[in-house]
Amino acid sequence: MKEALFIGGTGTISMAITRLLASGNEWHLTLLNRGTRMGELPRGVDTITVDINDEATTAAVLEGKHFDTVCDFIGFVPAQVERDFRLFNGKTDQFMYISSASAYNKLPADCVITEGTTLANPYWEYSRNKIACEEFLLKKYREEGFPVTIIRPSHTYDDRSVPLGVHGAKGSYQVIKRMLDGKPVIIHGDGTSLWTMTYNEDFAKGFVGLMANPHAIGEAFQITNDEHLTWNQIYQTIAKVLGVELKPYYVSSKFLADVGRQYDFTGSLIGDKANTVIFDNSKLKRAVPDFNPSIRFEEGIRRCLDNVLLNPALQIEDPDFDRWCDKVIAGLEATKRNITNQP
Repeated sequence: MKEALFIGGTGTISMAITRLLASGNEWHLTLLNRGTRMGELPRGVDTITVDINDEATTAAVLEGKHFDTVCDFIGFVPAQVERDFRLFNGKTDQFMYISSASAYNKLPADCVITEGTTLANPYWEYSRNKIACEEFLLKKYREEGFPVTIIRPSHTYDDRSVPLGVHGAKGSYQVIKRMLDGKPVIIHGDGTSLWTMTYNEDFAKGFVGLMANPHAIGEAFQITNDEHLTWNQIYQTIAKVLGVELKPYYVSSKFLADVGRQYDFTGSLIGDKANTVIFDNSKLKRAVPDFNPSIRFEEGIRRCLDNVLLNPALQIEDPDFDRWCDKVIAGLEATKRNITNQP
C-alpha cells in the first residue's frame, strides 16, 4: 500500500481527496495539521497533530518517515514552500503543490487556457505569491531533482458554500438570502463572460490519478470541469434551484473594485473572475485517461444548497455586505435618474 501525507487535508478541495483515498485500498493516508475538523474524517485516515509552522517539531515528528506522495494544500507564500523543501527533500517520491489557475496571465492572449499559458497577475497578490511558490519548487526540480507536481485548481466548491462571483467577507450566504428575500443581487459586468465551476469530487478524481504518476513529475496540471457557463447561467441556475426569481443588477467589475476595496474585488474580479476563461484539460486526460468530470453545475449546486439550507451553521449572514449592496444599487439608480432628467 502506498503512503501519502497531506498537509491540511480537510479543506474544500482536500476533503474530497481524503474521502476518495479512504474509500479504496491503494493508499494509506496521513494528515498533518492542527487538528480541526477531525470529526469529519473517514475511517482509516491517520493524523499527525502539529503546526507545520513549528518546523523543528515537525521535522522531529517526521524523522525516519518516507512517503510516496506529499501534498501541501495550505502553502500560500514562498517561505512556506521553502520550509516544505527543507522538511521533505529526500523524504518523498512526489511533492504535489496546490497553486491556483488565477496565476494565469490577466488578460490572456487566448481565452483557452492550457498549462502553457503564461503566468502573470498584476492585480492580485495572492496569485503572485502562488507564482513565486511554483517558481521556487520548479527551480528545485530542475537543479536538484526535487520531484514536484504543480496543481492549478479554478473555483472548486463543495456542499458547504455556494460559489459566486460577488460576495462579502463572510462568504456567499448573504447573496442567497437576498435571492430568497426577493432583493436584487449584484452580478459583475453584464453576466456574459464565461466561467468554470468544479465540484470537489470531480477535482479529486483528477488529483488522485496524478498521485504516484510518473508522467506528473516536474509538470503542472490544471484540474477543472469541462462545462463552461456564463455568470448569468450560474446565477440563474442558483435561483432555479432555490425556486425564486433572479433579479440581477449588473455593475462593472472596475466600479466594484473602486467602491468595494474592503472586499478586494480588484484581485478576485479583475485579477480572476471577470475574465472569460475556458480550460483545456487535454494534458490532464493524457496523464489520467479515465478522468471524466461528471457533476454538472446544476447537480453540484443542488447538493450545495440542500446542505446549506439544512444547516444553520452554514448560514452566515453578513449585514454589512447587505447594506453595501443596497448602497451601490441605490447610488447607481440615483445617477441614472440624474442623467436621464438632465436636458
